[in-house]
Amino acid sequence: MRILGIDPGIGRTGWGIVEVGGGKLEVGSFGCIETEANVDMEKRLKILYETLMNIIQKEKPDVLAIEDLFFNTNAKTALIVGQARGVVLLAAAQTGLSLSVYTPLQVKIAVTGYGRAEKGQVGQMVKTILKLSSIPKPDDTADALAIAITHAFSYKSNKL
Repeated sequence: MRILGIDPGIGRTGWGIVEVGGGKLEVGSFGCIETEANVDMEKRLKILYETLMNIIQKEKPDVLAIEDLFFNTNAKTALIVGQARGVVLLAAAQTGLSLSVYTPLQVKIAVTGYGRAEKGQVGQMVKTILKLSSIPKPDDTADALAIAITHAFSYKSNKL
């Protein structure tokens, strides 16, 4: 199974492919879709959509796992991230990908065993679990791989 993990954002959307097979997890490709702040919002969303569609067509994932929207006090940021997340959901629907959603707490617990883990701890565990030589950068990319790992762990436990 090929899992496309997505950490949505308007400035940076992290993505990563994790392959599950034979009881092992292996990293495929990964990266970050970046848009410039001085570009109109609708153009940034179009860039995100088109780039994501290209990734889906190239990588041919079986499922898309995305982080649930979480915001504490900044409603404006939540709305902007929500627009980017909507573009990701649209791409999944248009390509027929099944979708799984995980909260930041679920991701942290699955990857580190601790719900209040810091970004650095998540990145270090992604590096360890996927046997990478370094922590993927930027953090959005490491987070996307962590989301894919979370789905792999959840999928395996659900099959049991």
